[in-house]
Amino acid sequence: MKNKNLRLVTLIDTLRDGRVHRADDLAASLGVSVRTIYRDMDKLSASGVPVAGTRGEGYRIPPAITLPPITLTPTELEALNLGLAVAAEVGDADLQGAAGTLAAKFDAVLPTESIAEGAAWRHALHPQGKATRIFAHLPVLRAAIQARQKLRIGIVNEDARVVRPLRVENWGRFWLLTAWCEDDEGFATYPLNQIDRAEALPELFVDEPGKSLADAHA
Repeated sequence: MKNKNLRLVTLIDTLRDGRVHRADDLAASLGVSVRTIYRDMDKLSASGVPVAGTRGEGYRIPPAITLPPITLTPTELEALNLGLAVAAEVGDADLQGAAGTLAAKFDAVLPTESIAEGAAWRHALHPQGKATRIFAHLPVLRAAIQARQKLRIGIVNEDARVVRPLRVENWGRFWLLTAWCEDDEGFATYPLNQIDRAEALPELFVDEPGKSLADAHA
C-alpha cells in the first residue's frame, strides 16, 4: 500500500480491535516491509495515537484511554488552547459546550499567567482558519450519526458516495469517520481532512445485520 496516509488509517483500523498484531503480519497484509511498519508506528505515536507495544512483541491500541497527572510545556499548553479554540468554532453545540467546560477545568488548575495566555488564543483564532476548514463538515457528520441519516460525501480526488455514518472519533491528530458505504457495499474509514463535501440525505437507516457499528470491527 503506497499511500502513506491511507496506510496509517488502515493501521489504526486494525489495531483498535484491542488484540496484539505482529509487525510481520501487518507488513504482509499491507504489502510493505517490516521496517516501514516500525516507522509507521513511530509516526502514529508521535501523532498522539495511543499505540501500545514494542518491536518484536507486537502492537495494539488499548480500548480505553486514561490521563494520569501530566506536566505541560508552554508549547503544549499553546497547542491545547488552540485545539479548544477550534472546538469552539466548529458550529456543533455539544462540542462548543465541551470546549467551554474543559477550558474551565484547565483554568481551575493553571497558573494565572497561563490562563491569560489561553484566553488570548481562544479569542485570537479566526473562524475561517485552516484548522476550522479541516473540521468544516464535522457538525453535519455528527448530526447525521445521531439522526441515523444517510450522507452523500465527496472524497478528495474520488467520486462521491452514499454512506451510513456510524461514528466519528479522534486518534491523536487523526479524525476518522467510520461508515457503511452503500456504493462499495462494505465498511470504510474516511479521514475527515479528505472529505471535501458532506450532504445529508432525506433517507434514514436502521441497524441491519452486518452493517452496524458493532459489526465494523468485529
